[in-house]
Amino acid sequence: MKRTLLVKLLVCYLLVAVSMFTLLNTYGVNRLKNSIVERQKTVLHNEAATISSEYMEDYYLISSPGLMQNVLTQLKTIDSFLNTRIWIVNKNGTITMDTRSTYSSEAEINLNELDPDFLSTTFSDNTYFEGILSEPMLSVVYPISYNYGIRGYIVMLTSLSSIKHDSIYYMDIINICFLLFLILMIFVFMYIYYLTVRPLKKVIKAAVEYSSGHFDYPLKIETTDEYKELSDAVTYMASELNSLDDYQKKFVANISHDFRSPLTSIKGYIEAIQDGTIPPEMQGKYLDIVLFEAERLTKLTTNLLALNTFDNNGTILEISSFDINLIIKQTAATFEGICTKKKISFKLVFSDRETFVDADHGKIQQVLYNLIDNAIKFSHQNSTIKVSTEVKGDKVFVAVKDYGVGIPKESVKKIWERFYKSDPSRGKDKKGTGLGLSITKEIINAHNENINVISTENVGTEFTFTLPKTKL
Repeated sequence: MKRTLLVKLLVCYLLVAVSMFTLLNTYGVNRLKNSIVERQKTVLHNEAATISSEYMEDYYLISSPGLMQNVLTQLKTIDSFLNTRIWIVNKNGTITMDTRSTYSSEAEINLNELDPDFLSTTFSDNTYFEGILSEPMLSVVYPISYNYGIRGYIVMLTSLSSIKHDSIYYMDIINICFLLFLILMIFVFMYIYYLTVRPLKKVIKAAVEYSSGHFDYPLKIETTDEYKELSDAVTYMASELNSLDDYQKKFVANISHDFRSPLTSIKGYIEAIQDGTIPPEMQGKYLDIVLFEAERLTKLTTNLLALNTFDNNGTILEISSFDINLIIKQTAATFEGICTKKKISFKLVFSDRETFVDADHGKIQQVLYNLIDNAIKFSHQNSTIKVSTEVKGDKVFVAVKDYGVGIPKESVKKIWERFYKSDPSRGKDKKGTGLGLSITKEIINAHNENINVISTENVGTEFTFTLPKTKL
């Protein structure tokens, strides 16, 4: 059986209700009863002290029948008000006055004979004298003092059954209040369910839809609490998954295109050589084409492995101090052959003869190679490529600028995307993989630095990145 959150909450609710009822009617009743007993002891003790101070002095000094009857009337009034039986006992232990006398007036009852320790015990929770008391009583014994001597005792007796009855009565009131509270808690519980479980079910439903590929499924939660944050996070995750799905499709399409084109050429020329379609004297030319396409595949594979390293956060930068100006000169020299063919010249502008930076030597060299290669690709013949360095504060700004075809305005933000190629690049130079600028940005970001581009169509493009200057 599936245990939903609603069922679990209901089980917890019932367990709490049953536990509270059990606790209230066991431990709670006993605690309440003991509290009533202690309070009753205090009340009776205080009342006995009042009786002693207001009535007993005249009672012992003036022994007229009229006065004694008046004292008895007053004590019976107190008895009626407190529901407490009152005994006046002389110092010998004989009961001389009883507000509820049930025995013959001539009979003398001596409490010392019934229980020698009774009058010396102030409080007793279970007082019972057979033939005198009909049930166990709570008793309070208060000595009557006069002229530094004990003249007698006041004994206050109240029924334990009445105390028990009072405790049950109060507990019934508490139970009724608790029942009303539980009923109220049902509505509170339903409201909490509405606030928590319902939006949670919406999020679960949306998550199931997103996992099935329905990334456009609407998830709306009209709150401003943590569930709203959760729904926003899930919606954002769905949009990212959708983007990832689109990227994967685009990735596969681009990989298929970039691998299929050179492989088709390689396969076609090799088959032509093999079956004799291409004569021996022409094979050298076409073998050069095969080698060229193989180099394209090698470059594409290398770039893919480099990007995969960045994606897995596995790139470890080997930071060292080196002269960035020297690296620029060495990198530019590697393009001497292609620059000669296109009649492109380099203009190297350095603010200082030597400019040392703290970075990964190999990866920065790769960045420069990608940017210069990109500049050559988009430059016209008989043009110039400017590479410069400039120190500003603790940063070194490196710029690669060409005066070629430029980048269309709508494509500027897309050039960092993997496999992205503008139409001029794809038509002008088939060697491009669309990964060079992605790798460049990943390397600069790994150094916690920035790279920016400024481009105007048919005017040229300038890439600028920063590196930390070596501290002397």
